[in-house]
Amino acid sequence: MSTASTQLPQGRYGRSGDKRADRKLKVIGAVLGAALLVLIGWFAYHYVAGNRISVEILTFETSAKSVKVHLTGDKDAGVEGYCTVRSQAEDGAEVGRADFRFDAATTDIDEVVTLQTTSRGTTAELLGCHVG
Repeated sequence: MSTASTQLPQGRYGRSGDKRADRKLKVIGAVLGAALLVLIGWFAYHYVAGNRISVEILTFETSAKSVKVHLTGDKDAGVEGYCTVRSQAEDGAEVGRADFRFDAATTDIDEVVTLQTTSRGTTAELLGCHVG
């Protein structure tokens, strides 16, 4: 029986014991990891604490060809925004949809807007509000 050698062949698996190269790779990895964490934190902050607009439907009133919607809420100063409102008929078919804009000077929103419909709407639904 022959005995197997426990040493690896020289030069076959790269340099072993090059501590300077290992340290350099660890420093580069730590710097890149820290930069990635800062970038993720920056995006998270702007997503959570960014400009906001918060509006809800207070009341609505329907007629044959329109729906009057009373929107109330608030938004950050200096931010333009819009809200999308839709109305549906009794059978669930969408009969109207429109965006209503709010200028940058407005902070408190308390407006009655009119949504034109193709037939009598039975609902008024706020689909969402967006900055921009």
